[in-house]
Amino acid sequence: MTGLELLIKMKNGEIPGPSIADTFPMKIMDVAHGKIIFEATADERHINPLGTVHGGFAATVLDSATGCAVHTALGENLGYTTIDLNVKMLKSVPLNTPLIAEGKIIKVSKRLGISEAVLKDDENNIYAHATSTCMILHPKKT
Repeated sequence: MTGLELLIKMKNGEIPGPSIADTFPMKIMDVAHGKIIFEATADERHINPLGTVHGGFAATVLDSATGCAVHTALGENLGYTTIDLNVKMLKSVPLNTPLIAEGKIIKVSKRLGISEAVLKDDENNIYAHATSTCMILHPKKT
């Protein structure tokens, strides 16, 4: 399967999603070549010692959105891994409030995928923004 075909099957419930989506509740709302939209909701498992949502929640969701955006552009038997993730936290993530993580590719080449994503609410208030570089993984030649 191509990356896009895999993600469409996950969205449609034809194959199970990754277990990270249980720890960080998120589900694919829309997916197409070069873009993906997740809904994600921070809950009591994501609270830091200050009683607010840990910044790692936004970082993890945005890592998924940027990586999966790259994944939509990959052909069969190709994978990816995040090389770097740069996250800017703009405001505190609210607890028990569904947010939208929208990822899109900037550029994908044979070896690298560059993407960005925002975490926002339904009124387009942005909570965090990320850019990412992914290494494209090719099958080993035997």
